[in-house]
Amino acid sequence: MSLPQPVPPSWKDLGKSSNDLLGKDYHFHGASLEVKTQTPSNVVFKVQGTRDSKSDAISGDIEGKWTDKVHGLTLTQTWTTSNVLRNQVEVDNLIAKGLKLDLATSLTPDKGHKTAVLNTAYKQSGLHTRGALDVFKGPTFTADAVLGRDGFLVGAEAAYNVTQGIITRYAAAVGYNAPEYAVTVHGLNNFKTFSASYYHRVSRDVEAGAKAIYDTKATHGGVALEVGTKTYLDSSAFVKAKINNSGVIALGYTQSLRPGVKASFGLALDTVKLNDPTPSGPAHKVGVQFIFDS
Repeated sequence: MSLPQPVPPSWKDLGKSSNDLLGKDYHFHGASLEVKTQTPSNVVFKVQGTRDSKSDAISGDIEGKWTDKVHGLTLTQTWTTSNVLRNQVEVDNLIAKGLKLDLATSLTPDKGHKTAVLNTAYKQSGLHTRGALDVFKGPTFTADAVLGRDGFLVGAEAAYNVTQGIITRYAAAVGYNAPEYAVTVHGLNNFKTFSASYYHRVSRDVEAGAKAIYDTKATHGGVALEVGTKTYLDSSAFVKAKINNSGVIALGYTQSLRPGVKASFGLALDTVKLNDPTPSGPAHKVGVQFIFDS
C-alpha cells in the first residue's frame, strides 16, 4: 500500500526555493521601514514605507488584518499613499477541507479605477489547484494545477478571456523536489520564455542556487544566467551574494538585532562600469531595511 502523497506547492511556488534565494533579502533600491504590531483581539497592524533611491519618491501603506482561526476567516484592509484602497476576505477550510476562497478588491477613488478578483484554491494529497476570476478585466478566468508524486512535479496554467472566448495565456512546468535540492523547468508566456532553476542545500549553513532564462523574443538573444549563495553566520545573521552574466554583483546582509527587530543591508555593483567615472544610469546601488515586529 503506497503512502499518502504530500500536498505539492502551488503553481506560483514552483521553483520558490531558488527564487527566494536569488530574489529576497537584497535591499539595494533605497531605504524602507516596516512596523508591525498585534492587538489582543488578533488584529495585526502593519505600516511600511519606502524611499526609492533612483527617483527619491516616497511610498507607503497602512494595513489592518483580522484573523479568526476557529472559523478560518481573515479580513485585510490596506490604504496606500497612492490613495488605493484594498480589501481582501479569505475563508479557509470552512466550506470543505482543503478549500480556500478569497475575494480581493481595490479602488482608486480619485481615478475611479477598480478591480475585483475572486480566487479559489484546493489542496489534497498529490494535488494543488487554483482558479481566479478577474471580474473587470475581460472578465478573465485563470486556472492552474500542480500534480506531485514521489517528489516529481508537473504543473500547467491557462488564462481564458470569457468575452472574447479565447485562451490568452498558457504555460507549463516540470520539476523535482528533494529534501536537499530542487530542480524546476518552466515554459512561460505561451512557450515564448523558458526558465530553469536549481536549488541546493549544501549544508546546514550554506545554500546555493542558479536560474537561467531564455526569451525567444528578446532582441539581445542569449540566455540570462544568475547564480547565488546564502550563508548563515549564526542563528541571528546571514549573508547572501549573487552575480549575473551582465556583470552585476549583489550582496545582502541581514541581522536580527533583538527579538522583533531586524535590519537588512544591500549593495549592487556593476563590475562592467567600475572604472567608468560617469556611468550612464545608476550603476551601483545601496539600500537598507528595518523591520520592527512586536
